Amino acid sequence: MSDAPKEPADLTIALWATNLARPLNGIDAWAAAVDAQMAEACGQGADLFVMPEYASAQWLSFAPPDLSPDREVPWMADQAPKALDAVRPLAAKHGMALLAGTMPWRLDEASADAPAEVNRAWLILPDGTIHAQDKLCLTPGEKDPLAWQLTVGHTLTLVRWRGLTVAIAICLDVELPALSAKLAPHAPDLLLVPSMTEKRAGFHRVNSCARARAVELQAAVLTCGCIGDAATGKPREGNTGGAAVYLPSEPELGHVGIAAETGLMAESDDAGPLLIHRLPFAKMAGLRAGGAEVWPGAWNAAAVNIAWAGDKPDNQA
Repeated sequence: MSDAPKEPADLTIALWATNLARPLNGIDAWAAAVDAQMAEACGQGADLFVMPEYASAQWLSFAPPDLSPDREVPWMADQAPKALDAVRPLAAKHGMALLAGTMPWRLDEASADAPAEVNRAWLILPDGTIHAQDKLCLTPGEKDPLAWQLTVGHTLTLVRWRGLTVAIAICLDVELPALSAKLAPHAPDLLLVPSMTEKRAGFHRVNSCARARAVELQAAVLTCGCIGDAATGKPREGNTGGAAVYLPSEPELGHVGIAAETGLMAESDDAGPLLIHRLPFAKMAGLRAGGAEVWPGAWNAAAVNIAWAGDKPDNQA
């Protein structure tokens, strides 16, 4: 891991809301596309490059044409080690950290009663250090044996980098206040949220909850979702996504909590938008240290009792 300053410094981030509908002819083509987008971001001074959940779905454009839905996750997991090896050097090449989206990853020791794959994000630092984060709460589609069935993760990993505490909450994970409450005492500076959402409702759930997490944690929260779906030649649901930067709703940070956003997109004419923004971590550190307007810190409800006014309903334990 690189030498980190004692105090967090401002950081320029690049969020690539990837257009999955662009066909590829192999992992090398995918890595070349990532390389090209990182080069553009590097030219604009980016320190961190973020890709969406299931960025790997774009690989399905060169998958066997007879691949059934329940075989897509194992097939992507077969490609994943080569894909990770292909993009891992790009962090050092461009001098920026890379969150290479998520991809199905096969566990070394899998349970006989559960799928062998997890939905794993990879954070690659410029010095070559690499960190994994598995999705902690699965959607119904990720539990469906006829679709993308996966195994749930059990650990939330915190990463120290450039004086910042960084965490990753994959899509549905950011919608869970219980996870935010568990994370809060560790004072994260930056929460990365790669996502894949088919419907507008899902997009708004993820982004609304990410905005709430920024307030609760007094942290920067970045969402990055994918657009469209893999060009397989067969009907697919499609995805609506985009990218956004959320900050605490503080006067010193512009009041509204929305620092930058692409808005919702169901399709794109190119590789997908690249959102670049400078994050004011030095100012945010001062707010967390006591300068925030009303933020109570990592508050929990341990001292709060819940009481029924009158008789308790029969359906309550």
